[in-house]
Amino acid sequence: MSGNGFFKDPQLLPIRDKVAAQERLSFEDGLTLYRSTDLLGVGYLANLVRERLHGNKAYYIVNQHINYSNICINGCKFCAFGKEAGDPLAYQMTLEEICTKVEERLADPISEIHIVGGLHPDLPFSYYLDMLRSIKAIRPTVHLQAFTAVEIHHLAGIAGLSIPETLAALREAGLGSLPGGGAEVFSPRIRQSLCAKKLSPEGWLGVCQTAHRLGLHTNATMLYGHQETLEERVDHLLKLRAAQDETGGFLTFIPLAFHSANTQLAGLPETTGFDDLKNLAVARLLLDNFPHIKAFWIMIGPKIAQLSLSFGVDDIDGTVIEERITHMAGAQTAQGLTRQELHHLIRQAGRQPVERDTIYNVIATY
Repeated sequence: MSGNGFFKDPQLLPIRDKVAAQERLSFEDGLTLYRSTDLLGVGYLANLVRERLHGNKAYYIVNQHINYSNICINGCKFCAFGKEAGDPLAYQMTLEEICTKVEERLADPISEIHIVGGLHPDLPFSYYLDMLRSIKAIRPTVHLQAFTAVEIHHLAGIAGLSIPETLAALREAGLGSLPGGGAEVFSPRIRQSLCAKKLSPEGWLGVCQTAHRLGLHTNATMLYGHQETLEERVDHLLKLRAAQDETGGFLTFIPLAFHSANTQLAGLPETTGFDDLKNLAVARLLLDNFPHIKAFWIMIGPKIAQLSLSFGVDDIDGTVIEERITHMAGAQTAQGLTRQELHHLIRQAGRQPVERDTIYNVIATY
C-alpha cells in the first residue's frame, strides 16, 4: 500500500487499512469517503479493489435500447421521460414498430436488447409477453434485459398474478434478466417528496430478490445529484449490499447522474465530474459483494466514463445507439458509440477492452 504521504485526507488512512485487509466498510466509512475532498485518495482505494477483482479488464457490450412507451401513471418529479396519456409528447410503440427496430439492426452483432418503459395504464399483459416472443423470433440468441422491478410490480397488478408468477411467465416468453432502474434513492423522505406513487424501496428490493431466487440476475442503480443527502446515499448502498448478501443475484451497480432539464426539478445544477467519479468510487468500496461497477456514459459522458476506469469502474456499458430517457432530460451525449470508439476510450485509459454478454461471459478480448 502507498505510504501515508499519498493521502491528503488523513481520515482515509483507517479506510486504507481496511481495504488492504479486505474488511467490510461501515456506514461511517461511507460517509467519510463521501465527505472527503481527496478525490485521488478515494479513487486510489477504489482502484485497488477494482484491480483486485478484474485486473486490467474493462468490459463493454454491443447492445440496443428500446423504450417502448413513455406513458406512465407515476408522475415522478425527477423524470422527463414519463408522460400522461394524451400529452403531445406521449408515445406508445406497436409490436410491429418494435420488431422493425430490431430488424433494422440485424446486421449488428448485438448480444443484448435492453427494454424499459413507463407504467402504461392500459396495455394488457399480453402486449409484454408478445413483445418478448416477437423479438426472440427475430433474434433467437439475443439476451432480453427487460422491465425494471417497478415495471414488474406494475405488470403483476395488470395480470392479476403474484411477482413469482409474473416473472415465470415473462421468462417463458424470453426474459433473460432485469435492468436496475427504478431504485432512485431508498430514502422515505425523498420518495415522499419526489415519487410518492412509485413502488416502495422494500417493494423494489423484494422484486429483485424474488428474481434472484428464481435464477434471474438483476442490476441495481441509485439516482444521485438531486435532493438526497450523503447519509441517504450511504444508506441506499448499504441496503443494496444487505440484499446482495441474502440472494446474491445483482450483477452490476450503476450510479445514475440526475439530469434536471424538462423535469419538475428543472434548474438544479448538473452533477460535477468530481461527484460522478466520487459516486462510482464509493460504490466500488462499499459494495464489496457486487461483481461489477458500471459507468453509464450516456449520463456522465464518455470522458468521465473513461476516467472512471481508474476510480473503481470495470464496465462502461455499451453501444446503446438510441436512448430516450436521459436524452429527454437534456443529456447532450451521443445516442450511441461504435465498438471502435469504445475500444479507443478503454485503451487510452490504459485498460484492456473485453466484449461481454449480459451476464459477463466473455465474447472477445482485444
